[in-house]
Amino acid sequence: MKRTIFLQAPSFHGFDGGAGARYQAKREIKSFWYPTWLAQPAAMVPGSKLIDAPAHDQSWEDIAHEFDTAELVILHTSTPSFMQDIKTAELIKARNPNCLVGFVGAKVMIETEQSLEASTAIDFVAREEYDYTCVDLAEGKPFAEIDGISYRGPDGKIIHNKNRAIIEDMDALPMVSPMYKRDLKIDNYFIGYLKAPYVSFYTGRGCKSRCTFCLWPQTISGHRYRSRSVAKVIEEIQYILKEIPETKEIFFDDDTLTDDIDRVEKLAIAMGELGFGKPGFPLTWSCNAKANVPRKTLEIMKANGCRLLLVGYESGNQQILHNIKKGLRVEVAREFTKNCHELGIAIHGTFILGLPGETLETIEETIRYAQEINPHTIQVSLAAPYPGTFLYNQAVENGWFAGGKPMTDDGGHQIAQLSYPHLPASVIHAKVEEFYKRFYFRPRKIGAIVNEMVRDWDMMKRRLREGVEFFQFLRQRKEAA
Repeated sequence: MKRTIFLQAPSFHGFDGGAGARYQAKREIKSFWYPTWLAQPAAMVPGSKLIDAPAHDQSWEDIAHEFDTAELVILHTSTPSFMQDIKTAELIKARNPNCLVGFVGAKVMIETEQSLEASTAIDFVAREEYDYTCVDLAEGKPFAEIDGISYRGPDGKIIHNKNRAIIEDMDALPMVSPMYKRDLKIDNYFIGYLKAPYVSFYTGRGCKSRCTFCLWPQTISGHRYRSRSVAKVIEEIQYILKEIPETKEIFFDDDTLTDDIDRVEKLAIAMGELGFGKPGFPLTWSCNAKANVPRKTLEIMKANGCRLLLVGYESGNQQILHNIKKGLRVEVAREFTKNCHELGIAIHGTFILGLPGETLETIEETIRYAQEINPHTIQVSLAAPYPGTFLYNQAVENGWFAGGKPMTDDGGHQIAQLSYPHLPASVIHAKVEEFYKRFYFRPRKIGAIVNEMVRDWDMMKRRLREGVEFFQFLRQRKEAA
């Protein structure tokens, strides 16, 4: 095996651009997702090393020595971080010219030739699901024999090998948690709405929904939900319980764990048999869910330790939900949310401003909708048309891009990319701050947050820190506008 490094390169301070991040940008509260999409192939290459520089606040100087003896570097990139990642690749090549450097991620899958043409420091690009591609590369197979890669031939022309077949047997993939334990500092990963320290991993890939803005199902993972067996998932949970005992919450990072109702019920029951949901058990679990889970399923999940659901509401306007092919009715989401409140399942609700069909009136409707259904916490994002998505193609065809196509400013903050004749990007950008303030600065919500802090000293310290970060975020957004 080649001496292999899987790398999330240094970027903006506090920038969560990893393969586990839904939006590669600096968020309103500092947070980091695990680099699951890098940890998976790292677990398949003996002797490899996983470096997640942003989460560990590492600069190039901190990690440069790691590449002196490396023979292969697999670097995950994203649209916002691409130019900085090229600089890292060039630094690696300058330090170790014999090291092969390849890029993975949706960005290079969709814009393969442009990516390779951006720098000669990029030796290859791995497309599609790249787990087994990385294994072939680490084993030293000739480029010509490896499915799913693009590279320069002897004459300088770019060669595209045949596509890598989609992975059908998800149980054949090893656990990622041992990579976390071996190479990462668990305490460096925290999300505002999850208990810390937490551990997240995928139990399956793909999403049945067709949301026009969502990057991963439209590029790497596909719309067919392929999942690990419940027994294999439980095996990883047992590993976490034994080897990472400081863990307080497990987050299932599948795009939509509740895509398979029968399976999620069986998984919840199996977790209950481990002790989840029982008095005194130290862990809870949470997952991504669509706002249409039946009450019976929610009851089973809650009884077996489910604490929180991450739910993409996106908008409170039904026509916008139709426009983005969300496949969800507002009244169904209301009933689902009501059930969660009654059962004691917390919700982190995500909303997006600036989607096709957005107006000042629909933004107002969404803000009032969020206040009405009252998730425990929220995230408000700007519509992000990633290359490879239906939304991106719409934006190009209709001339919606405002001032070019950068997704973040020079500091890594998300910017409003889309602008409409009736609703300019500057107004959409300003409405994010208004949304946050009107949701959180209500007596009801302030009272709930204070009550939560008073009952838990750790939560007190955490919320105070997050409060400082939140106001800094709002100030920085104003400066960037």
